[in-house]
Amino acid sequence: MAYQALYRKYRPKTFSDVKGQEAIVTTLKNQLQADRVGHAYLFCGTRGTGKTTVAKILAKAMNCENLTEDGPCGECSRCQSIEDGSSMNVVEIDGASNNGVADVRQIVDEVGYAPIDGGRKVYIIDEAHMLTENAFNALLKTLEEPPSYLTFILATTDPQKIIPTIQSRCQRYDFKRISVQTITDRLQELLDKEGVKAEARALNYIARVADGALRDALSLLEECISYYFKEELTFDKVLNVVGSVDQTVYHTMTQAMIEGEVTRVVGTVDELVSGGRDLTQFAKEYIWYLRNLLMVKSAKDVEQLIDLSDENIDILRGYASKLEEEQIIRYIHVMSRLVADMRHSANRRVEFEIALVRLCHPQMERDYDSLVDRMKGMERDLEKLQDRLEAGVYATAAPAAAPVAAEGAAVTTPPPAPKKVLPEAVPEEVKEIASQWKHVEQTVLAKGHGMIGVNLEGVVLTVDDSGALVLGFREPVALRYFRDYKENLETLQEIIGEATGKQVRLVVKDISDARERVAIEDLREMFKNIPIEEED
Repeated sequence: MAYQALYRKYRPKTFSDVKGQEAIVTTLKNQLQADRVGHAYLFCGTRGTGKTTVAKILAKAMNCENLTEDGPCGECSRCQSIEDGSSMNVVEIDGASNNGVADVRQIVDEVGYAPIDGGRKVYIIDEAHMLTENAFNALLKTLEEPPSYLTFILATTDPQKIIPTIQSRCQRYDFKRISVQTITDRLQELLDKEGVKAEARALNYIARVADGALRDALSLLEECISYYFKEELTFDKVLNVVGSVDQTVYHTMTQAMIEGEVTRVVGTVDELVSGGRDLTQFAKEYIWYLRNLLMVKSAKDVEQLIDLSDENIDILRGYASKLEEEQIIRYIHVMSRLVADMRHSANRRVEFEIALVRLCHPQMERDYDSLVDRMKGMERDLEKLQDRLEAGVYATAAPAAAPVAAEGAAVTTPPPAPKKVLPEAVPEEVKEIASQWKHVEQTVLAKGHGMIGVNLEGVVLTVDDSGALVLGFREPVALRYFRDYKENLETLQEIIGEATGKQVRLVVKDISDARERVAIEDLREMFKNIPIEEED
């Protein structure tokens, strides 16, 4: 007998063999038992999740002479003829190559003939989204008023392309991605039948790379078995075949990027290339690693969202604590753009290294995410400096000698000078201050408050009914900087007072919602064409 690929050899023959789609399978079995089979089905889902397989099992069950609780018997003449492709009752059509009006009209002409040996006539149209709109319209009348013996099963990976009038006439079933554990168990079951030994860790990794597609997992498993023929499959061997790397490489590279060490990051790339790793595959998997970091940082009950051991999740928590959510999102955006650019790049390694240098040095970019990354870098540098000062690395100047009082005289410290009370600005004066906001920003920077100046970039200014100056922020980091840390807002208020001679009440407002931005009157826009007089 000719050799068969694993995904064909172990293709499910009954409903119980279908893994990971229990809800769909149970519904179809109940319909068969109650003789309530529909005339049109729409099976949706990503590749390798069982759409066509379930369609064939359902078609067999509709025609089976000895239907069981688990679906078709597989032994009667109808089941055998459907299995070998000689049955006239079940017709499989590739929607990608038979997608025109003429192809559909031929189907419509054929459905008028009843099945020769009884049973039901079933048309399985794979990749149904490839049919043209005119082809769908030609099929519409038949779907609306089908003969009693006819059933259509449309399978697609892109249901959005199927016109609504077709979808509304079908029972829709969404095939979900199969879990890592379910795929791992299935791979182990098949390897036991094949007499091949494999580490559980290796099978788990294959399942994760398959990304919910059991067929992809079987194809990858077969590749690994062929490469290491008659050998036990280990985790390292699978990594070698897939061209992937271990989690420790992601940890090392993330730490190097946090610290801005370009040499270590580029050195890691050199090791990957020397080891024959696929940089595109590495970039895709690193995006998934960053996604896990983001989940650990921002989600509760993360164990339900990440298919990793508790030990690895704890390691991720350690790295996530060193990053803000905005930084992780920036890393994901840069790596996602990299994957897209590498498809058309003549030198993938150079593209890869440029992207990593950007991640190490956010000052090379001017977007908001890079700005947040730069701020975090400054904070880390300040923390390091403070630690070294506390450790006594830097010599500090000796404190000034305390004034020596005459014998018997008490030493008194002069009281601090009282703060000057400024007159409160009226609404018209607040508007004038907004129009001269450039001077406020210059004063902020001149006084060494760079972080305040950075977070004021893009602020929207307006005046509320009480005469307070409203600072509108669309970015969450800048909003939290002033809203959650009142000392920053008070410092800004003092600077405005020094620059204008007026006491201005400040109010922080969240305008991240587009409707909020439309409703607010931006005074900076109103006054942007008014020339600002330069100080002498």
